[in-house]
Amino acid sequence: MFMRFLNRKEPLLLLLGDLFFFLVSLWLSLLIRNGELPSEQFFFTHLEPFSVLFAAWILVFYIAGLYEKHTVILKSRLPSILAKTQLTNSGLAVAFFYLVPFFGITPKTILFIYLFVSFVIILGWRMYGYFVIGRGPINNAILIGSGEEMKELLTEVNNNPIYSLHFVSSVDLNRADENGFWKEIVAKIYSEDVSIIAIDLANENVEPVLPHLYNLIFSKISFIDMHKIYEDIFNRVPLSLLRYNWFLENISTTPRAAYDAMKRMMDITLSLILFIPSLIIYPLVYLAIRLDDGGSFFIVQERIGEGNKIIRIFKFRTMTANDSGQYGASGTSKLEITKAGKFLRNSRIDELPQLWNVLKGDLSLIGPRPELPALAKGYAEEIPYYNVRHLIKPGLSGWAQIYHERHPHHGVDTEETKNKLSYDLYYIKNRSFLLDIKIALRTLETLMSISGR
Repeated sequence: MFMRFLNRKEPLLLLLGDLFFFLVSLWLSLLIRNGELPSEQFFFTHLEPFSVLFAAWILVFYIAGLYEKHTVILKSRLPSILAKTQLTNSGLAVAFFYLVPFFGITPKTILFIYLFVSFVIILGWRMYGYFVIGRGPINNAILIGSGEEMKELLTEVNNNPIYSLHFVSSVDLNRADENGFWKEIVAKIYSEDVSIIAIDLANENVEPVLPHLYNLIFSKISFIDMHKIYEDIFNRVPLSLLRYNWFLENISTTPRAAYDAMKRMMDITLSLILFIPSLIIYPLVYLAIRLDDGGSFFIVQERIGEGNKIIRIFKFRTMTANDSGQYGASGTSKLEITKAGKFLRNSRIDELPQLWNVLKGDLSLIGPRPELPALAKGYAEEIPYYNVRHLIKPGLSGWAQIYHERHPHHGVDTEETKNKLSYDLYYIKNRSFLLDIKIALRTLETLMSISGR
């Protein structure tokens, strides 16, 4: 609950701060434009149309990832991200004032001044101002666990000022049977004024330690499951946690009528909205492929669908032939990408025919990406619990696609596929209609490259 409270507080503070500084930027822009304090009437005359833009700009900020819980620590990337969002916001503002002349003003000079002033102010707020008012008191904590995930958590929390938590020490549970282990923990708790203990409760070595930790409840020490913190921070399930009992506790295939109905309605509505206009570019794609190598227009590939059933998906051909998931020793396809195919892949146009699969119900817009049968078979043999990702309908985009930056694509990579599975399991465990909406909006970030990834 401690970390969840932090995660909810941060986006709200960022949102309120952005709205406040949007208003401040507008007031300053009017002051600069006229060389005098703007009157109340003059300010509110401009505030009415600009408030519509504020709402649109907040949405652009969200799509660009500026309300993610890691946003305020990315100081090196913030200027670039904000510059790109400002370009998008500028286009929206120009279109709004000149194509929708409802408000009767076309503030050319004021708009130009505003875009510059707001960029400087919002950048300053995001890089420095947030830490003045947004950061709470620092809680000293001890991290008790083992393995790479403990090291990841320790590095992430202690190197980033976003968290109101600092691990003054980490204790390896593999040493739990050593003499003096318990005394070492107690000494650190009292010498460092520790108020929180984050512990790996799933570790097999934790049982002997628990009776000692129980007594600390009376010293007003709070306890948090290390894995819950890890999941909150990294948006994925810790792989070391995966046991049969975890799946029994967290994964359910029981139908959820309301969610399933809303998800299917979203799939049909959005895929129709995207599919019908996309038909306009089909002749252009056909011409590009024919002029390139004269080969076939579409390819049809088998993929693993819901319940391990085979589905057939449609794509524009981007390689010299359909490789059907046959990869060489290097882990890459034996075939070459065509010149037209390279453009289709980079622009993601090659995925458009899969909207038909969404309409048919083979795919959803949101879900784990469907894998080729040959790859899925190999991964299932090497990665424990891999087939659990096939419990739900696969999707065109998913949680792993927006958060796993190194996910394997058009190739074989067992290690990164393990990490990808941790994101897929997070989605399967936490899936909801609001989460699907979030993924859909963040997918726009990838398609439009707003965040500069």
